[in-house]
Amino acid sequence: MSYGRYMLAYFDCFSGISGDMTLGALIDLGVPAEWLQKRLKKIPLKAFDITVERIQRNGLKAQNVYVNVKDDGKSRNYEKIKLLIEASPLSEDVKNNSLTIFKRIAYAEAKIHGSSVEKVHFHEVGGVDAIVDIVGTALCLEYLGIKKVIASKIPLGRGFVSCSHGILPIPAPATIEILQDVPVYGTEIEHELVTPTGAAIIVSIADSFEAMPQMTVEKIGYGAGKNDLGSRPNLLRVITGTASDSRIEKYAEYQKDKIVVVETCIDDMNPEIFGFLMDRLFAAGVLDVLWIPVFMKKNRPGTMIQVLCRDEIKDMVIDRILSETTSLGIRYYYVQRRFLERERIKIKTEYGNLHVKQVKNLDGSVRIVPEYEVCRKIAIEKDIPIRKVYDAIAGNTEGKGV
Repeated sequence: MSYGRYMLAYFDCFSGISGDMTLGALIDLGVPAEWLQKRLKKIPLKAFDITVERIQRNGLKAQNVYVNVKDDGKSRNYEKIKLLIEASPLSEDVKNNSLTIFKRIAYAEAKIHGSSVEKVHFHEVGGVDAIVDIVGTALCLEYLGIKKVIASKIPLGRGFVSCSHGILPIPAPATIEILQDVPVYGTEIEHELVTPTGAAIIVSIADSFEAMPQMTVEKIGYGAGKNDLGSRPNLLRVITGTASDSRIEKYAEYQKDKIVVVETCIDDMNPEIFGFLMDRLFAAGVLDVLWIPVFMKKNRPGTMIQVLCRDEIKDMVIDRILSETTSLGIRYYYVQRRFLERERIKIKTEYGNLHVKQVKNLDGSVRIVPEYEVCRKIAIEKDIPIRKVYDAIAGNTEGKGV
């Protein structure tokens, strides 16, 4: 399989990351500030302006971005922000990437404050400047044609920061919540090196956190932070170039997200309950349920229950397992996954219009994957082998919807 070269960005976060630092680095890479402001003005917000000045930090030239807000500064929840972005004429990629970043902040705030995502008010993060930082980042990545992002490990400051909730420790609770499962390291710097907005941006756009990958360097951009750190330049460095390593390119078309694996092992339960539990878990929206044969203490045969789900329903899944089974405890952990792009469509077949999965392969071709329940229903109604139904549906390789 052959893959062409593509644009890669390496975020060198040696002094942390924030929204304005990100915008500054991307503007320094060649995004015209006037173009960016013109696109951002399409969001239905009150007046704001972007000011960009070239400064020097420790002898390094960088772009310093200011968002001058003429808004009333009111807080906004995720639903209001979502409506603002969705109502804009921006591209679908920009909208989706922006909402992904905001959703990550919303889940973190909801978890910290024991609230639902719908009720969370963002305060600073819901301000116009954060909307500009986040949507502006998505616009810049699209403008530069960046297809993949890799980031360095993230440094964290120490001390305390003042916000709408009062005095909070550094890193701020929302920041450290967002940075779960991301490699970080502490410093002696008594400043907020990573803001919640910066954390959400890099966690949402980065495919991995590691040393600089194999690439052909083309441009280097610097975005300035607002504090004087003394011991190091308060800058974010973004390096762009092309990559052609086959291992990296292989993943260029994969979708990615982070999910939760919930597990427990049972050796003393009526086996009839397993089927009931599986039905309840799938009805609740989990991604997959597995029964795995295991040998437990005293060489007893047992079953490992392994459930894959999204973070927002993790607690519900744990409650369900502990209430429906004889398990006395649960373990869970977060994993990264990559998967092929797919969507549910309806196609014409000899058995009528049927729902199927259309999967996009890495080479751009598509294939049709029949749904078991659909095939089962047809096989029973027509009294034919289910294999015949599968073959007829899977043979529709064009994947044309109706």
